[in-house]
Amino acid sequence: MHHQDNQRVRITNPTCGFWKLLSLKFLNIESIRIKPGPNRQHLPRLVIRALASLLRFSVAKMNTRKALTIPGRTTALSANYNQDHSCFAVGLEDGFAVMNSDPCELRIHRRFNGGVAIAIMLGRSNFLALVGGGRDPKFPPNKVVIWDDAKQRVVITLEFKSDVLGVRLSRSRIVVVLRSHISIYTFSSPPQRLQAFETVYNDFGLTCLGSKHVAFPGRTIGQVNLFDLQTGNNTIVPAHTSAIMALALSPNGDLLATASENGTLIRIFSTASSAIVTELRRGIDKAMVYSMAFSPSSNRIAVTSDKGTLHIFDVLSQTPAASSSNSTTEQQRPSSRSAETTSTGPMESNKRFSLLGKLPLLPKYFNSEWSFTQAKVEGVGRNSIGWTDEDTVIVTSTDDCKWEKFVILNAPNTESGKACEREAWRNFVEGVDIPFSR
Repeated sequence: MHHQDNQRVRITNPTCGFWKLLSLKFLNIESIRIKPGPNRQHLPRLVIRALASLLRFSVAKMNTRKALTIPGRTTALSANYNQDHSCFAVGLEDGFAVMNSDPCELRIHRRFNGGVAIAIMLGRSNFLALVGGGRDPKFPPNKVVIWDDAKQRVVITLEFKSDVLGVRLSRSRIVVVLRSHISIYTFSSPPQRLQAFETVYNDFGLTCLGSKHVAFPGRTIGQVNLFDLQTGNNTIVPAHTSAIMALALSPNGDLLATASENGTLIRIFSTASSAIVTELRRGIDKAMVYSMAFSPSSNRIAVTSDKGTLHIFDVLSQTPAASSSNSTTEQQRPSSRSAETTSTGPMESNKRFSLLGKLPLLPKYFNSEWSFTQAKVEGVGRNSIGWTDEDTVIVTSTDDCKWEKFVILNAPNTESGKACEREAWRNFVEGVDIPFSR
């Protein structure tokens, strides 16, 4: 083997030449210098590197299909219920799907050559609001398109200067959430902007659109704006002392539920007076609340968090006198900061805390209403809640595409007389040929 400094090596040994060729192909090395004598001991290291690269190359070439159906491992980009929770729309890497809530069944799957990060249904109609996303977005992430599924085409487009983080639809309104703004439009072609509001940074795209109001974070941390769709009045609700993490409006439009980033308390307000109606305690440890939803009668509310637990509360269990004593105006905070911070101590029954709450000078911790039943949620990551009737709760988790059905049962041996059991579960994208999200 002959060589010169600063020149490429000429390998005369055929064995060395083979490994050099292999290395050049799979390691992308232009040239290799192999000096004679003792330095040949480095040759085995070169061989190992070449073989490892060859193995990786071969594995990568085993399956080049873009779309895979991998039950239990496919990740949805989002899952959002329609207004009555009878269906939910799923954003996918190749379009969107609409699922029936109970039983969990595929209704439609529209395949696009790109991803949909947000899909929002308008009831059970043919209209959906779509926002592009994923690895290869179908639409720019700064646009909201209204898709007419009957015509199989886009009928309305709204474009913004920044990414869209949330959308809500009603038969007369389109609500669009940006990071620090929210806009309300008419549902018409072309749409007309009715209102625009500045908000605190709203990275989760929080907003609720009800029959009477739109609720969204205010310009100050912990505040919620409650915009009346009929009168145009905007009310500021000082709900918490830390950032808002979850919002929910009751089906009858009379109640607003809020949770902060502390996640220990859920506060229920009257939308008519902005007065606090009741205060519910999810737990004693800080948690991120994922979702909240009222039951069809508005008498119950379900809450999930990163603790992996579904809590169900009676909303109006307090007496009117107790509710009026907790009412607030726009100028008053509903409670001190200490009421929201993490507490320690054993969990007791609702009845005991109600009795303790009537005693003077006790912390507000003892006056909070606890959930009357709870259950373990097996789904991974963020989830959404839907009620299909007064005793049935559906939880959909997007990270592992898990659909879980919980039922509230009579349980005479329990303190509340109720129990919550997980009755059914499944992967809600099984049978839908969608790309595997790595």
